[in-house]
Order: sequence, then C-alpha cells, then structure tokens
Amino acid sequence: MLKVYLAGEIHTNWRDEIINDCKRQNLDIEFSSPVTDHKSSDDCGVEILGHEENNFWKDRKGANINSIRTKKYIKDCDVVIVKFGEKYKQWNAAFDAGYASALNKSIIIIQNEDHQHALKEIDAAASAVASDQKQAVRILKYVLLGTLDY
Repeated sequence: MLKVYLAGEIHTNWRDEIINDCKRQNLDIEFSSPVTDHKSSDDCGVEILGHEENNFWKDRKGANINSIRTKKYIKDCDVVIVKFGEKYKQWNAAFDAGYASALNKSIIIIQNEDHQHALKEIDAAASAVASDQKQAVRILKYVLLGTLDY
C-alpha cells in the first residue's frame, strides 16, 4: 500500500478527482489531507481553545492545531502531492512542500504553466511536476505497478 498526502489548495475538487481515479483503477493507496472545510480549518483554534479578540491570535491558534495533523500525515506518508491552484496564493502549500522535502519525501507538484517561474525552487525539490491530476495518477500507478497503461 502506498500512503499519499494531498496538500494544497482547498477551493476545487482536485483531491476527489485523484482519489476516484485511483479507486477506478484499483490502486492500493491510502489518502490523507488537511482539513478542507475552510471555516473549520480557520476556526478550530477558537472553537476548541476559546475566543480571541485579535485575528493574529485566532489564526495562530488554528494554525498550531492544524499543524498537528499536517505534520503527522506528512511524516507517515510515502508521497506528497501538492496542488497549486490558479486563483489564490497558497503559502501553506509551499510550506507543506518544503516540510516534505526536509523529510526527504517524494513530492509530486501539480501546477499550471503560469506558476512555473514562481515555483521553480519548489519544482526543483520535487520528484515530478505534473500539469494536471491525470498525470499525477499516472505517476502513482507507475510507482505502484510499473506500468504505463492508463
């Protein structure tokens, strides 16, 4: 079984595309990811630990709690797929890629051509840079089965 952590933007259904495609092909993969419900992710700190007047401390509480999950799943995985979306600046995705690189994890980046220059250092640390989810799934299939069939 391959363990894959799906890091990156949370505004599209790219994770579901990868998971469903892998299931259709009967690939033995266990997926994990950050909490993708934006409100839950942002508010977990104050919901669990109490209200904060200052947004800095609200964000800090949430980020610290979310980091427990992120660190655990990245440490436990074999491959990290990091998707950089088109609309938002995803500093968290860049951080996750850097953390995975520091742990010597295999990294697959998914990005469009417009981000090539901005992400060149992250791309250099990756095992592969894909342009879409289908390419990422083909990489996973090749890693698991050693086949190029799709």
